[in-house]
Formats: sequence, C-alpha cells, structure tokens
Amino acid sequence: MRPIAFAALLASCASATSQTRAALDPRQLQPGQIIVALASSLGKDLLAVRRALAADYGVVEAGNFLLGSVALECVVFQAAADAPLPELVERMNRDPRVRLAQANQVFHGEGGEPGLSYGAPQIRADAARRSRTGKGVRVAVIDTGVSVAHPGLRDRIVLAQNFVEGGETSFARDLHGTAVAGLIAARRDDRVGMLGIAPDARILAIKACWYARAEGRALCSSWTLAKAIDFAVGAGAQVLNLSLTGPDDALLRLLIDKAQERGIVVVAAAAEDAKGPGFPASLPGVIAVLSSDARGEARLPDWAARTFAVVAPGVDVLSTVPGDGYDFLSGSSFAAAHVSGVVALLLEENPRLTALTTLDLLKATSRLLPGNSRAGLVDACAALGKLMGAASCP
Repeated sequence: MRPIAFAALLASCASATSQTRAALDPRQLQPGQIIVALASSLGKDLLAVRRALAADYGVVEAGNFLLGSVALECVVFQAAADAPLPELVERMNRDPRVRLAQANQVFHGEGGEPGLSYGAPQIRADAARRSRTGKGVRVAVIDTGVSVAHPGLRDRIVLAQNFVEGGETSFARDLHGTAVAGLIAARRDDRVGMLGIAPDARILAIKACWYARAEGRALCSSWTLAKAIDFAVGAGAQVLNLSLTGPDDALLRLLIDKAQERGIVVVAAAAEDAKGPGFPASLPGVIAVLSSDARGEARLPDWAARTFAVVAPGVDVLSTVPGDGYDFLSGSSFAAAHVSGVVALLLEENPRLTALTTLDLLKATSRLLPGNSRAGLVDACAALGKLMGAASCP
C-alpha cells in the first residue's frame, strides 16, 4: 500500500462520537484497533503467529506492515465493539509471542489557524543564511500532504510519499504540511513570496496525517506515523520534523530512539496549554519547540518552569498554502518548522552533529526570555557562529 497520513484517536473511547468519526477517518484510524509488534526474525512462522493471536484473543486482522529500522512486523487487530480494550492490550503485552502491544492512538497538528514575515529576522536566520542555506540536508516533513507544485516549493520537494489510505487525492491540497515545508525551505519566485529558513534543504514530504472534517484539523494515527517515521529513516532523512502532539506511544518511541541512534535530529511541536510538553516533544534528545510572537514574547505553560523550552516564531507567521498562495498561521507546529530549518543550516556546516549535541548547541546560544531562565528564543546566527568557532555567523 502507498504511504498515508497523520492522526490518532484512543481506540478505547468507543462512543457515538467515535462511530461518527469512523466514516471520516481512513482505515488506519478506527475505534478498537490494537497494534501488535512481532519480531521480523520469526520469518515463515509470522503468519502462523498472527493467525494464532487472532484466534486466542478474539480479534480480526485489519492490516500489517514492516518497520525495517527496528526489525518489527506490526499487525493491526480489530477488537469487537464491546471488548475491554485496555485489558486486552495488557494481556497481549504479557504474551511471550508479542514484543509490544498498544492501542492505535490519535495525534494532531499543533496549529493551523490563518493569522509580516518576521520569523527569520527574529531568530537571525537571515544573517545565518548569508553563509549557510541548508544545502543538501534532507528534512523529512512527516505531516499532511504538501502542495509540491507551489511556486515557492518547486524543486524543493525531492520525495513525496503517502501513507494514508486514500490520501493521494488530497495530497496537494493539504494546508498543514504545505505551510510547514514552506517555513523550512521555500524560495521566492521572481522576488515574490517568502524565503524559508533553509532554502536549499531537500524536503521529503511524507503524508501520515489527514483532515477529519468533523474536527477541522489534521489528525494522525500510531499506524500511519510508525510507517512514515520508518520510511524517513530508510530514505536517509537527517532531520525529522514532527509538528504534532499526542499521547505517549511505545511503538513511536522505539522508532524515534532508533532514528536518534542513527544520528537523525528530531524536532517536535510542544503542547502549549498542557501540564507537559506532550509526545514526542517529551522524549530525551527531541527538540521541543514553543511559539513566540512578533515581539519575541511567548506564553509559557507551567511545564516550562521545569524543562528548558526552545522558542521560535509561531504566531501569525507567513508561509506557503495550497495552490500558489501565502497566508498567516499560528501554532507550535510552525515554530518547530523554524527550528528544523535552523538545524538544517547547522547540519550543512557539520553533518556529524547528533541529536543531543544539536539540542545542547541551541540551548547554549538561545536568547533567554525576559524574567525566565528556562526558555530561550532560538538564535540561528549565534548557534552557527559557535559551531564555526566564531563569536557569531560570518
């Protein structure tokens, strides 16, 4: 099956609402789905194990996929509507045949509300671009689809892949991914439009999220995100941009850990109105990003008092939208995109940077927000200068 999209709903919440959503969401997000990971080394025994698990737990197989980066064969089982899902998952996790079992969960994009192109100057990316433009750095935008033919994105998208059932038809019309890709790598078309933070980066547009009309924002599932992240790792991505948040997810944690082991830098949108940064922003080594406004100010959540918060422009920022237009949008999704662009500039200078060294570099060179020692506005010029052994970027 071709690649797919980006939303995940707790399957245990079987209700009238979830039944209504079933008609709106693709096969990769339906109520009562359980993802079971099996060791791919089982080889010919895999089919027998899958059939045995279905019979033993009274579930029906709804799909399967291989995650090559972590050597796991994942099987998606559909439980009956009245099945106690948490208990079923717990029993499966105790089964010696199973490496991991979990509900197929829901994730959503952080932002997307239409709102002066202040982003690059605020984080001094305009100065950093005079010497580094992210040339050749592969940034995976794991999101909705992207308007590949947009004048500002033409020739910036080196690979487009869909992991959402039926997502091909809307790929080029999707707003969220188009805006994220533009903030990272857009180019001006005959001096019209806007310039991304790293205009010479190479974008891998990987659709793992879709729009549910009932909610009006992008959604993803554990199923689609797992396939997308695994694909990005195999496609040679150097940066993963995950402009989304959701519940802690064991399978996605495993994949992100593997990506970081391979030297891939992961940037994620942080939750701005929650008690914690959300997932995957909460994972060690992941660069969690909050949004600032045109004055460089940010409304910091309570969790930022305990965990250092990286801040970047994300309130009424200008970016590409489907077709050939531009619009203003807000949310930490777009702040994360700014930081992914900055990371691309740094990786052009030093491709051997790891996730942890990149995060430490951004923290050390960020400009602390007034009256707060636990939040800093990203400074692309200072970070690049430090990496080059200079006081600032050339």
